[in-house]
Amino acid sequence: MTEQNPKAAMIRALLAKAEDPAAHPKEAQAYFAKAAALMAKYGIEQAMLADAEPSTDELDMREFKIEGKYVADRSNLLFAISHALGAQNVFWGLTDWDTGKRYRRVRVYAHASTLARIEVLFATLQLQATNGMKHIRPQYGQSTTSYRKSWLAGFASAVRQRLQLAEESAAQEAERSGSTGAELVLVKREQAVEAYFKSKHPKVKTAPKRRLTGTGWRDGVKAGARADLGSKRVGGSRAALAR
Repeated sequence: MTEQNPKAAMIRALLAKAEDPAAHPKEAQAYFAKAAALMAKYGIEQAMLADAEPSTDELDMREFKIEGKYVADRSNLLFAISHALGAQNVFWGLTDWDTGKRYRRVRVYAHASTLARIEVLFATLQLQATNGMKHIRPQYGQSTTSYRKSWLAGFASAVRQRLQLAEESAAQEAERSGSTGAELVLVKREQAVEAYFKSKHPKVKTAPKRRLTGTGWRDGVKAGARADLGSKRVGGSRAALAR
């Protein structure tokens, strides 16, 4: 999505309104729902164009360096977004030896247009999550950090579900409007992404599930659902951990 594209400009304008801390939650929900629907339609359009001419949307990789606070939790949000859009990813847990702090390097594999959507969604949803955490309080006696980690997990889970639903809804709408074979094209694209990923990381192993002790999951799910996104599409596997 380039800024020269009018649809991209509209999406960014809607996301900016959804990110505004001063926006009422219902207003932010409406702005984000509209942006998500436009992004899903954009994804279908690019998929159909690329099916006819693959050179217009080639397979590629985008690398993210996630550092600072809540590294694993923000990585989980990136995994949720990328899986919902049919991408594949791998990560490395690393240490910055100058500061002694841990960080993650995440590589996401998908078609170029999908990577552009993932990048935009990750930026805006990180900001929305940060804004949301400013207004939450754990139960008396519970660690704020533990609560926020479970809150972020719930937020990411709801976001993934909503994005999957938005992708399916856009595909079904495309079928109804005459773009026959849209759902099949999406399946073919995911298969191509998986094959491309495996060619780059043939020995990758699946990361173990995280164990969280905080009680913020339900509140996080509610917050993620307010970033209301849309209906389901085939896709998604768990995050991969590089060997």
